[in-house]
Amino acid sequence: MDWFWSFPNLNDDLLRTIRTTVDDGFRAFTRAYGDMLEAFFDPLRFFLIQSERFMLNTPWLIILFLIAATAWLASRNWKIVVGSVATLLVIGVFDMWDDTMRTISMIFVCTVLAIAFGLPTGILMSRSDRMRDIVNPILDVMQTMPSFVYLIPVVMLLGIGRVPGLIAVVIYAIPPIIRLTNLGIRLVDKEILEAADAFGSSGWQKLKNVQLPLALPTIMAGINQTIMMALAMVVIASMIGVQGLGQPVLRAINNQYFTLGVFNGLAIVGIAIIFDRVSQAYGHRLQKHREIVHG
Repeated sequence: MDWFWSFPNLNDDLLRTIRTTVDDGFRAFTRAYGDMLEAFFDPLRFFLIQSERFMLNTPWLIILFLIAATAWLASRNWKIVVGSVATLLVIGVFDMWDDTMRTISMIFVCTVLAIAFGLPTGILMSRSDRMRDIVNPILDVMQTMPSFVYLIPVVMLLGIGRVPGLIAVVIYAIPPIIRLTNLGIRLVDKEILEAADAFGSSGWQKLKNVQLPLALPTIMAGINQTIMMALAMVVIASMIGVQGLGQPVLRAINNQYFTLGVFNGLAIVGIAIIFDRVSQAYGHRLQKHREIVHG
């Protein structure tokens, strides 16, 4: 009756053999192809370094102006612009400017990569139910897996550094933009698509001129969620060498520096609020524009 009280499992020797085989195979793959993988990701490293250099080497007044201009163009709301500038000024006064610029540059690169890979994947899912059925379980796993687990294969393949952390952040943050791109395109009114067909639009023309513009508010919501998830991963990614506001927070945790952790944590919150308000305002503007067009 032991099986009734204890859950039956694999023999210890067999389980140990399976684990050893998988681990040894992964190590062998890393030794054989590690250099090739690092060379493959060199353009990504260059992109990240150049983005970071631009943010750090540009005078802070110009950075403030660029962020204020971006916030205005996206939101057309002076309250959001003033709030964004004020938040960055407070961050700078408390000597967190450089780490903030590193974090913003990383989030920018992560967002670009998420859009570059997530948007086409979402479009493919919207055009094929089979593709959707294949990708959805993968996204479910990506969204439920503990964030620390993402670091294990990336570090084993590429070691400690910015690029492994960046890849882990992108993998963690990309599901929302894929899901909401698929959802936004599928929710486009069928009558509008029939009208496009009646005018002789090709599949590409229908996607470019009808489906994507109408789905853009939903896609923007996906981008917003991707940015929020990337910021949530900042502290965890700092464990494998990603520079920015996450490293002081990690140092504060290890050394019990209360104020250092709180100030840098609040700076991360401030950046998250800026990104959230600006992207949401842009999404609302797109939504109102669509309602006016179809009203």
